[in-house]
Parts: sequence; structure tokens; C-alpha cells
Amino acid sequence: MTAGRACDVPELPEVETVRQGLAQWVIGRRIASVEVRHPRAVRRHVPGGAHFADVLAGRTVLDVRRRGKYLWLPLDSGDAVIGHLGMSGQLLLQPPGTPDETHLRVRFRFADDGPELRFVDQRTFGGLSVSEGGADLPAEIAHIARDPMDPEFSDAAFVAALRRRRTEVKRALLDQTLISGVGNIYADEALWRAGLHGTRPTDALTGPAALRLLGHVRDVLAEAIKEGGTSFDALYVNVNGESGYFDRALNVYGREGEPCRRCGAPVRREAFMNRSSYSCPRCQPRPRGSLQG
Repeated sequence: MTAGRACDVPELPEVETVRQGLAQWVIGRRIASVEVRHPRAVRRHVPGGAHFADVLAGRTVLDVRRRGKYLWLPLDSGDAVIGHLGMSGQLLLQPPGTPDETHLRVRFRFADDGPELRFVDQRTFGGLSVSEGGADLPAEIAHIARDPMDPEFSDAAFVAALRRRRTEVKRALLDQTLISGVGNIYADEALWRAGLHGTRPTDALTGPAALRLLGHVRDVLAEAIKEGGTSFDALYVNVNGESGYFDRALNVYGREGEPCRRCGAPVRREAFMNRSSYSCPRCQPRPRGSLQG
């Protein structure tokens, strides 16, 4: 057995796909040992790699949970392992004895001698850490908002908070303290479905329009999860090393110059926060007074 695009961090669908795969393979298993092969992979664990390994040895994984783009594994000690994939992180399940991956950073061996959990990260922007007492919700990620797939997410509270903001709608969608898990890809796709340009002022949105946008965000995320996320290169894979297929269903993201699937106008690309935004010039007209990216 073998967790986007080089410039984009995996978003909610990719992380949720990894969470689901991990849940099938690690819940209820006792960690026999942990091998930290690169200190940068555990740089957020302040006591260091040796402490990270020692505190996890003998602990049993009780669950695999997610908040936005973060994963955490509650342990029988009351602590939790927090994971973030960064730009190129992968969490893979491999049979013992499988050759080490070139960029293997951390290895978890289990007491049952079953598949190992390996954290592989080419660019080392991701990382793992232990949250003391963080089994229910690690304090390190408690500031992150719930995501729209969370059963306790409040649509009414989100719409009210969105309309109170004095910013652009795409910037608001990427604000992880307002709504988590939505990144560049799925923000562009949801805005296309809603017929909104990303520079639309949030305080100019009506309540019904904001609610419709949230519905499109939720639909896009759900469809992407069903397809295993979006893979633009070999860096994002699930726990079995398989790519996601939602890139085949993208309507605007990454499709500069190609015809809009709704009206046929060429999809445009604009600079946005050191990245790119994709939209349809006909279906998503810029609001008056906004400047071209």
C-alpha cells in the first residue's frame, strides 16, 4: 500500500480524503515506536524529535479527526498528534520492509506489526507535533473556524459574519477564522457557480446571496471529497498513494483561455495574493470600481 498543485496547499477535500483513509487503518492500533528522520518535520514540537518519539511510544490511536486543513489523532493518553500536510506532505500506509521513500521524514511502527504510517514531505513545509491534553480539540488549532461540512457549522452565523466584514468575498472565503478548509481552488469554483467575482465586497452581499454562495461552497467540497480531492501533480495522494480526480470536473481553476462551461467565454486568470484567480469575464463580471488583479 502506498496524503495539489505545486503552488497550492491541500484543501479540505484532500485532507478529508486522507483522514478517511487513516481512520480505516490506524484507529485502535498501539504505536510501538516512532522514528524521526528529519527534525524539520517535527519543528512545531518544541521539545524536539526525541521527546516526540518518546511520548508517543506505547500510546493507542483512538480516532482521526480534522479541523479545516489540520488533522489530529486523539490518543489514549489524552494527548493528540497534530498533522498538517503543508504543500507536499503525504501520510502513507506501507507494509513493513517496503523501501523507504526518498523524502521519508517520520515513521510510525505499530505493535501489531501491520502497515507502518509514514510521513513523507518533499518540501518539508508540513509537519507533526504532539498537543498535550489535545485529544478533544488541540489548543493549537482551536482558533480555526469550523468548516461547512461540520454538522455544528452555523450557516446563519457565517452569513452574518461574512456580511459584517469589510473585505472582498474571495479573501473572506480564504480566512480560516471565518470558514475553514476552503483554499484557492475551491473558492474559485464556488464563486464561478455563484456568478460572483472574487473582488465583490462582502458587505454588499445580500443575505440570500451569501447563503447561496455558502451552498455552492458546500456542494463543491462535497463533490471533490467524493472524487478523492484534486491532484495536479504527484505530491497530493491519499494514504494508498492514489491521486484524486476532481481536477477533471473543474470549471474555471487552471483553465485560463479555455471556454467557460456555462457561456463559452475564455476563462481569465488574474493575480491574487501571490497566486492566481480564475473566473469567467461574462458570468462573473467585476464589480464597479474594482481594479484588475
